[in-house]
Amino acid sequence: MNHIFEFFFGQYSTYSTIDVVLEATAVVFGFLSVWFSKQNKIWVFPTGMISTAIFVYLLVKWELLGDMMINAYYFIMSVYGWYIWTRKVDEMHVTPITRTTPKEKKISTFIFIATLAFVFIVYKTFDKWTSWVAYVDTVTTAIFFVGMWLMARRKLENWIFWIIGDIISVPLYFYKGFTFTSLQYFGFTFIAIFGYLAWRKSLNKSVTLTQTV
Repeated sequence: MNHIFEFFFGQYSTYSTIDVVLEATAVVFGFLSVWFSKQNKIWVFPTGMISTAIFVYLLVKWELLGDMMINAYYFIMSVYGWYIWTRKVDEMHVTPITRTTPKEKKISTFIFIATLAFVFIVYKTFDKWTSWVAYVDTVTTAIFFVGMWLMARRKLENWIFWIIGDIISVPLYFYKGFTFTSLQYFGFTFIAIFGYLAWRKSLNKSVTLTQTV
């Protein structure tokens, strides 16, 4: 039992207590944010902003630039998403769940490619392009950037990007030594799957009601 505990949590022996508490707190609020997103509730944004703000602090301290940029971007996009989700499209309705349009697919492709280039430049500038982890970080950052933009715009396909990014992040964060965060992404994977199914059901129901009116 001790060997198992050491394998999963041994890396925390060198961390300060406050950092462990902060990571655990960020994970809790991260779970709340993803759960509220699955439920299509506006609380996805304030809870997510608390989580990402904490992670930005920790990741700067741990010199994980790619992960820090992901969370800083999440924070900014949460402000944008909060506005989009509460914006009324008419006197009675706020922005609904919809599928990604051809124009938004082009923008998503641009965001993905631009993010790859940006993260590559940052890693090269700060001489962090030192292992295979940097390559994976670059790809996951691009995946999550697109996913967050689509979620902020309330697009069904955002969940596909979250699922792919979460699956990659589980072993990646464990390898980096952040077991709590790895477990967070493990849980995120399942929530994202159910989130996709729930949003698709809600979208199909809306389409059916529209067609019958």
